[in-house]
Amino acid sequence: MSLLTTLKFIAEHPLNKGKKGRALFGFLKWQIGSRLVPGEVVYHWIDGARFIVRPGETGLTQNIYCGLQEFCDMAYVLHVLNSEDLFIDVGANAGSYTILACAVRGARGYCFEPVPSTFQRLTDNLKLNDLLGRVQVHNIGLADKEGEALFTADLDTTNHLIAPTEAASDAIVVKVLSLDQVLASESPSLIKIDVEGLETLVINGMLCTLGNPSLHSVIVELNGSGAHYGFDDQGIVEKMREFGFRMYSYEPFSRTITPISAKNPDSSNTLFLRHEDFIRQRLASAPSFRVGSHEI
Repeated sequence: MSLLTTLKFIAEHPLNKGKKGRALFGFLKWQIGSRLVPGEVVYHWIDGARFIVRPGETGLTQNIYCGLQEFCDMAYVLHVLNSEDLFIDVGANAGSYTILACAVRGARGYCFEPVPSTFQRLTDNLKLNDLLGRVQVHNIGLADKEGEALFTADLDTTNHLIAPTEAASDAIVVKVLSLDQVLASESPSLIKIDVEGLETLVINGMLCTLGNPSLHSVIVELNGSGAHYGFDDQGIVEKMREFGFRMYSYEPFSRTITPISAKNPDSSNTLFLRHEDFIRQRLASAPSFRVGSHEI
């Protein structure tokens, strides 16, 4: 993310409304401080949850600048889950979503992160929050079948499967399974999928899981990146419809879910839901959380 894009993201973030100047000053303060005192920093986030920020970190720092990087989706996770649930994080990166679901809301979890260096950061954050007894962590990729794949390893939050026509200076071989293989005896409530264009393969490998009635919510990154591998986002929408899921947007302050007819134009993620009455009840009865000066 370029400097201009980052500043625009901070200024337009919903949690910075009415205090853009303060938020941009906070960004500047963090940038200066991280250069004057380089090294790891433990950041205290929400309700006692913490994460480790390292030099060059790009994903987690958005939570420092804005409270919740992906505001609507992260707030949805915080409002809809509780300690009875199982959360699945496919493409966990450093663990933002798992920390919210499992450290803040007390759910059990499974995490999948194929790149070893990122997997180590993920594991460190789970250890920091004492989550390794409640979260199973897998250093593998997920697709539609078992095998191996070549991944980039030096692109931080955008590491991805190397396409046949793509050149990569730093490639690693990654073991790949299907989600159905891993979750054969489990009943998840919410799955988040962010795998840089491979969402179609992941979903094709979780058809039994999609048929499990316990699953009520799936957050999928739909930003056109699948075209790099010959996939179309509309195919995901149609597959989810086959299993009774419809697309919704979420407004955290009012805790309102609203049906939408196309993938979410305001986010790179799209929220797929079923069992809507159950979800509305969960959202209405969930305890609030505090982030910055906001009680949500």
